[in-house]
Amino acid sequence: MAANKELGITPTAGAAPSTDEFIKGLWRDNPVFVQVLGMCPVLAVSNTAENALAMGLATAFVLLMSNILVSILRDFIPKQVRIASYILIIATFVTITDYVIQAISVDLHKSLGAFISLIVVNCLILSRAEAFASKNTVGKSILDAAGMGVGFTFALLCLGAVRELFGNGTIFGLGVLPDNFQEWIVMILPAGGFFTLALWLLIFNVMEARKAKT
Repeated sequence: MAANKELGITPTAGAAPSTDEFIKGLWRDNPVFVQVLGMCPVLAVSNTAENALAMGLATAFVLLMSNILVSILRDFIPKQVRIASYILIIATFVTITDYVIQAISVDLHKSLGAFISLIVVNCLILSRAEAFASKNTVGKSILDAAGMGVGFTFALLCLGAVRELFGNGTIFGLGVLPDNFQEWIVMILPAGGFFTLALWLLIFNVMEARKAKT
């Protein structure tokens, strides 16, 4: 049991491991706050909570659908072309997502810009396809993708809410701070993304350190 834990192998017996496949993406292996993956969209589109939520949901959808398809086809994809096949699968769902967002809101599509297409090269999605979905059942792959997707969306929302709150005095466009509040313009600029990410990483690491001591 100890050897399995050191190698990162999750036991298959009982209901707890299945639940763990979902929970790990929310906190223990959060793709942003722990693995520090997908930093391009995290820093670029998290200037508002709306953009952050949209990008998080789009990425979560692509991750979920890609994991499902990769898991279903894992025994049919030759090892020599597996990465190219995964990218083709991911690109298909990214294209679907791109058209759906454009149909729902042209303004939102313009706000996200090229970062929708860049979901194709998001290392989070490709890493889950290669490291997990290609080696596990559809059920486990769904739980893994759902957990990682929700964790990624949560992290984006954390950044987007803080940046919009102090940069515009609003959250999801709704006024929160008093009218006389002086907006911190830097928070909606690229530098604000780095500052906010550093703050959340500090908070997350402090919480983890305290948890380890207890």
